[in-house]
This record gives sequence, C-alpha cells and structure tokens, in this order.
Amino acid sequence: MPATRPLHLAAEIGGPPRYDAASHVALARLAEGGALDFVTLRDSFARPGLDAAAVLARVAPETARVGLVPTLTTTHTEPFHVSSAVATLDWVSRGRAGWHADVSTTEAEARLFGRRPAAPAPALWREAGEVADVVARLWDSWEDDAEIRSVATGRFVDRDKLHHIDFEGSTFSVKGPAIVPRPPQGRPVTVIDATTTPAGRAAARHADVVYVRASSPEQAAALRAEVHRSAARHGRDPQAVRVLVALTVDLGDAETAPEPGLESGPQLAGHGTYFRGGPVDLAELITQWHRAGAVDGFHLTPLSPARDLERIVNGTVALLQHRSLFRTFYPGGTLREHLGLTRPANRYAAPRTEAAS
Repeated sequence: MPATRPLHLAAEIGGPPRYDAASHVALARLAEGGALDFVTLRDSFARPGLDAAAVLARVAPETARVGLVPTLTTTHTEPFHVSSAVATLDWVSRGRAGWHADVSTTEAEARLFGRRPAAPAPALWREAGEVADVVARLWDSWEDDAEIRSVATGRFVDRDKLHHIDFEGSTFSVKGPAIVPRPPQGRPVTVIDATTTPAGRAAARHADVVYVRASSPEQAAALRAEVHRSAARHGRDPQAVRVLVALTVDLGDAETAPEPGLESGPQLAGHGTYFRGGPVDLAELITQWHRAGAVDGFHLTPLSPARDLERIVNGTVALLQHRSLFRTFYPGGTLREHLGLTRPANRYAAPRTEAAS
C-alpha cells in the first residue's frame, strides 16, 4: 500500500572543521531552500571543531524555517547545561531546535575531563536516557505563563509557576527549576540513533525522532515496527515517533573530487548505510522505500557537504517535489510542526489546572 504519511528529510551539514560562520549558514540556507525538516551538526569531544550548539545558535538568526539539531554528548555534560543550551537554541530560532543525544565511550575522552573513567556503552546509554528525562522535566519546570515581566510591581516571574523536579538518577541528581523559561516548542525535539541495542532502549523511551540503518525496505519496515512496539511498551504513542533511515550519500562522479579531508570516504558496503549514485538514483530509492510504507523519511549525511547537499536539494528533492512526494513549503514555523508532532502539555501545570477546575 502507498505511504500516507508525509515524507521527512533531514541532512547533516558537518564536514572538515571550519571556523567561519559563513559555510554553516550557507549549507543551512541551502537545506531550507529545499524545505528539509532539519539540519544536524555532529559534535564529539574526540574531534576538532566548534561546539555544535553554539554554531547552530549562530546559524539560527540567518535562517527562518529549517530545524536546527546539534549533537550533545551526555556523558561528560551536566544535564542542566544540556537543558539550558537546547532551550536557548529554541528561543533564538523561535521554535526550531532539537538535539541529538549521544554518548562518549573512549578513555581518551574521559581523560579530557578527569572526573571518571570510560564506562561500557549500556551504562552510558542508561545515563543518557536519564539525561533525556531530566532535560524534558527541566523544560517543564517553568509553566508557559510563568513570566510576568511587570515593571509596575517589579515582578519578573510568578514563583508559584516554577517547579522543582527533584530527580535522583544513577549518576547525578537535579533539583531544578531551570534558569531558562520554557522553550517555544514546550520540549524541543529529541533525536537518538538507535543503531545499537542500548541506544535503542533509550530511543524507545525518550526520542521523538529515531535513526535506523537498513539495506532494504523490508528491513527498514521491520526496524520501524520494532521501534513502535518498544515505544508502546513504555506507554508512548507509537505514531508520535518518527523513524528515519540514516544514510551516508556520495553523489559525486569521477570528475568531481570531494572536499579536502574527505578523500577517503566509506567504502560501498552491504550494511545499508552508504549510497553512491546520482541525485535521480537517490530520488528513486527514497520514492520506493517511502511508497512501500517502510520509513517516515531519511537522514542524509553528504560525503562532501558543499557538493552533495547542493545535488540533494536541487536534484533529488526537486524531483521528489515534482512527483508530489515532498512538500515545497514549510507547514508551520516550528520543528515540531514540520514533523507533525504536537506541542507537549506541561506535566507540572496540569495537576493544578485540574484542581482549580
């Protein structure tokens, strides 16, 4: 049966480290011109480069609609700081922020901080799930109308509408409330790559967008169904989880060299993570998989961002739009609206509202 859900597309705009805003702004604007749901920017304590959240905060005023999703590593970052950084990005972008939760597993990265040794991936992902939980609670710790901003009375905030979250986790505790008002989206979008089993558990509980890797539409459909079943087991609505196939794409040819630093890209393999061909070929793959109802969309990582993203937008996306498979304009102003996700109610405001009624 043909897919009835909208097709969602996102793209990575990272590459060799650059230290000027112009390159990131140009790529984000290019993606916005193609009406992509969001762009991502990888980050890691192990690679050189600027802080992804700070870079996209700089990109935000130069764009108007495209979602902005930096990677934040939860292992050596305080949950309070994660919450503040993403909430700030959501305010700066007027509701277009998300965050890709990741973990740091290496001893070399642990030595950079010196607080604790490296831990096994399952333990780190359990902690990452707790971070995602805390971050959402901190975003809810301010009710939407907590700000008064009354010059006459000198009151900035209604203290009765700020809430302690009093969270006790396995490796940290957070009292709250946040220091940033509740974001425009209520809760910015949480993204998790569910390729590994430990990450998949965290994704089922906390992610709005889940990445999977597949080599066929049948495999993708099976993975999507498993994500939905896992989400349902945790009391979540499976239809509120978007499952995207993560795909590294090489749209170059023999006469086009990749960017400096990307000459030795991944080899063509049967793991379903790497695509090499032309923009039309990529459009055919996306069309077949989406029409089969296998996926909600794709997260595309261009092998050579400046070259391949242009071919994705002006070639692949243009063809999908011509076939009426992908939108030509944004349906709203926030990332949640792009993804067809509702704005969550504040968990702390509801009890008092019901009591008052």
